[in-house]
Amino acid sequence: MTIQTNLTGLDLRAEIDRLRKERNAVILAHYYQKPEIQDLADFVGDSLDLSRKAQATDADVIAFCGVRFMAETAKILSPDKIVVLPDMAAGCSLEDSCPPEQFAEFRAQHPDHIALTYINCSTEVKALSDIIVTSSSAEQILAQIAPDQKIIFGPDRNLGGYLARKTGRDMLLWPGVCIVHEAFSETELLKLRAEHPDAPIAAHPECPAVILDHADYVGSTRGILEFAQSITGDTLIVATEPHIIHQMQKAMPGKTFIGAPGADGNCNCNICPYMALNTMEKLYLALRDLTPRVEIEEGLRLQAKKSLDAMLTLASGTVGKGDLGPRS
Repeated sequence: MTIQTNLTGLDLRAEIDRLRKERNAVILAHYYQKPEIQDLADFVGDSLDLSRKAQATDADVIAFCGVRFMAETAKILSPDKIVVLPDMAAGCSLEDSCPPEQFAEFRAQHPDHIALTYINCSTEVKALSDIIVTSSSAEQILAQIAPDQKIIFGPDRNLGGYLARKTGRDMLLWPGVCIVHEAFSETELLKLRAEHPDAPIAAHPECPAVILDHADYVGSTRGILEFAQSITGDTLIVATEPHIIHQMQKAMPGKTFIGAPGADGNCNCNICPYMALNTMEKLYLALRDLTPRVEIEEGLRLQAKKSLDAMLTLASGTVGKGDLGPRS
C-alpha cells in the first residue's frame, strides 16, 4: 500500500472527519490551539476537563491537540484507549522546569512536606506528588489540608504565590514559570488600561503578581471565558494565551476582546510556541498513522493516577468549572 506523504491539495478537514469516523476517534483541543483546530474538535476546553470528557466516551482513539502532559493525563485516565499527540515535541515550559530527578531530590530534602503539584507537569512528577491540582481546584483542596501541614507547591511559582497570598498558606514554591504568562508587561498593560479605562482585566494565575495585582478577575482559561460572558460592558482585556479569544468571539460577537501585551506592546510573544506545533496536517497524519502515540509504563501510570484521584476526591466538582473567583 502506498502511503501519501505529499498533502498538497488534500481537503484536510474532510479527511480528518473521515478518519475520525474510521478510527472511532475523539478529537480534543485546548483553548490555546489555533482556531481551525478548535473549530473541528469534538471538545474544546481545559486540559483535565478534556481528558475526563474523552474518558467518558466510547472512542477507541483520543487525538489530543494540546501539549504532551495533557495527552499523558488522557492516557493515565484512559489506558485502554490509543492516545495520539499531533507533535510529540509539544512540551511545556512548566514541565521542563521541573525534572523528575530534581523534584524527587527536593522532596527528599523536605520529608515533612506534602506535594501539591499543578497538573502542568510530567507523568513522572505526578507519580512523585501527593495531590495534583488545577487552577480551579487548588484553593478548595488547600482549604481541606490541615493548617499545620507543610506544603511543597510546584512547578508554577506564580500560581503558588497567588494561592499563598489569597489563602494565607505558607508554601514552599518550586521556581518554575510559564514562558507565555511570564511575558506580559505591566507597563504595557497599564498603557492599555489607560486607553480602555472601563474595561476589566481578566488574568490567568500563571501570570506574575505584578499582572495579577491589576486584574479584576483571576481564573483558568475556562473561568476567564465565563467571566467574559458575565461582564456588563462591551470590552475585556485578556491576560492569557490569546487563542482563548477565538471562543470568546464565537460566544459573544458583539463584545471586544483585547489581548494583554508583551514588552514590545503587542501580544505575539504571548502565543504558546508549544501549542503552535500542532497543525491540521499533523493532526491528519496522527489519525491516519496512529502515531505519535503516548505510552506510559503501567506501574508509573498507576502511581501518577493516585495523585489525580486524590484531587478528584477532594475537588471533583471543580473540574470543568475553571473558576478561582474574583480577585481578593
